[in-house]
Amino acid sequence: ACQSFWFVQMLIQMEGSGHSISPGRFDQYMYPYFKKDIDAGNLSLEFAQELMDCIWIKLNDLNKARDAASAEGFAGYSLFQNLIAGGQTADGRDATNELSFMCIYASMHVLLPQPSFSIRVWNGSPLEFLIKAAELTRTGVGLPAYYNDEVIIPALISRGLTMEDARDYNIIGCVEPQKAGKTDGWHDAAFFNMCRVLELTFNNGMDNGELVGIKTGDVSEFKTFDEFYDAYKKQMNYQIKLLVNADNSIDVAHATRCPLPFLSSMVDDCFKRGKSVQEGGAVYNFTGPQGFGIANMADSLYAIKKLVFEQKKLTLSEYKEALDNNYGRGFDDKEAEKITAEIVKQIKLSGQEINEQIVEKVYKEVLSYNGDSGSAAKYDALLEMIDSLPKFGNDIDDVDAFARDVAYTYTKPLESYKNPRGGMFQAGLYPVSANVPLGAQTGATPDGRFAHMPVADGVSPSSGKDVNGPTASANSVSRLDHFIASNGTLFNMKFHPSALSGRTGLENFVALIRAYFDQKGMHMQFNVVSRETLKDAQAHPENYKNLVVRVAGYSALFTTLSKSLQDDIINRTEQRGF
Repeated sequence: ACQSFWFVQMLIQMEGSGHSISPGRFDQYMYPYFKKDIDAGNLSLEFAQELMDCIWIKLNDLNKARDAASAEGFAGYSLFQNLIAGGQTADGRDATNELSFMCIYASMHVLLPQPSFSIRVWNGSPLEFLIKAAELTRTGVGLPAYYNDEVIIPALISRGLTMEDARDYNIIGCVEPQKAGKTDGWHDAAFFNMCRVLELTFNNGMDNGELVGIKTGDVSEFKTFDEFYDAYKKQMNYQIKLLVNADNSIDVAHATRCPLPFLSSMVDDCFKRGKSVQEGGAVYNFTGPQGFGIANMADSLYAIKKLVFEQKKLTLSEYKEALDNNYGRGFDDKEAEKITAEIVKQIKLSGQEINEQIVEKVYKEVLSYNGDSGSAAKYDALLEMIDSLPKFGNDIDDVDAFARDVAYTYTKPLESYKNPRGGMFQAGLYPVSANVPLGAQTGATPDGRFAHMPVADGVSPSSGKDVNGPTASANSVSRLDHFIASNGTLFNMKFHPSALSGRTGLENFVALIRAYFDQKGMHMQFNVVSRETLKDAQAHPENYKNLVVRVAGYSALFTTLSKSLQDDIINRTEQRGF
């Protein structure tokens, strides 16, 4: 059975150039073979564990050659082979078995990034299973990720899955739920940076002198917050339409140019319909592009409403001036050249031709953020006002309401569109690691974030802004509508290792997950490593060749990541208790 599993895994990898080929509910479909051999005396528990450990190691043998843009968006050489344990049976009973625990042990034994191990949590999950999973988390390897049956199952049912199929969901790639063997979900269909839409709103649809959005009005014309927010929604709707058109064009190309006959033979209804997976042969068909920057958007809109329209501290035009000047925080020549090189690389990867005139134009644009002499002091008071405002991630209803609503501006319009396979679009809220390279192309934002810095990942609060502890942070994130984001949400949290020490630390950790899931959060994942360790690994990578961290919906070797992505992980809020 183990050999057959490996043959199928390898065949699908080779046929499709291997991305997110996820083993799924390994503890469920392998259990009958395991049980039969154990009962017949043909297999000892020790040898069974050794076989599983070997499979875990083999899953790390694989690699994929990516283009440069994909290598940044999916940093760390991950193949996103998500293997999940626990959860429920098709008739609603607890599915935890011996193999569920052995999956945890295998990840403990090898301490490698693959498989991207996850567990399903529901009200009937055994405490000791969750404690054992927490012990794995405590190793600092960034595994497992935790998924909430109480949200995902009804979310999938709302998308047309039967109860039995929804209960049998697994996770594809990062955080995307689907029913294996019946679905073509086309997850990760696009990276959508919501902060760029806000930037277009401030600039009347213009970007570097080109009209890339729609004309929604000069900021000086908006007399109320609602007028400004309506302009943002119009820009969002237009950009979503462009996204859908692009995705559907690619979908047609997949069907006509990239058939996958072996994969299609493994997916129900492809034979019956006489269609490949790419042509709509699967039972369930979706397209799932993901948005990110929720926290930046919530904090930005809250700041605009409070400082401009309620407290009258400044006008929208003055706010725009501050953003255009990057709050007076300029760059020296070396920094400007580095940022220019990053932006030019992204432009080139998008397919545009690069010449000296374009490079010079980008360089001048970067230098324009330097502002006038003494402009940093000019904007210090504004930054202090922004910093004093409540931020998403601190259990404050007003700002959390902005996060929920701004997420709706992306998730609701998107689900009204159909794909060529006859299925619907469903939103996700996660960035993989694209919040770093796409943040490099984004100007300053009204929440005080400086130009070209990473934007917030997934549904997580902005780094360093959730200062009221992990429970407050989880309470804020739970106020988002995770049901509508049925392509998955991603919530990163980082703990100092001391927080999970002893049995009490593990029980407190499990209680945090339970509390968040009781409030209808979908997903949680954790780094348990100190900031000091990460900074030392950045300075002395030769001493940390085996340091594994959680990036987004996957783990990777820390020293294989770019410095900008390493910095993004280091800067995440470090929780020291519960």
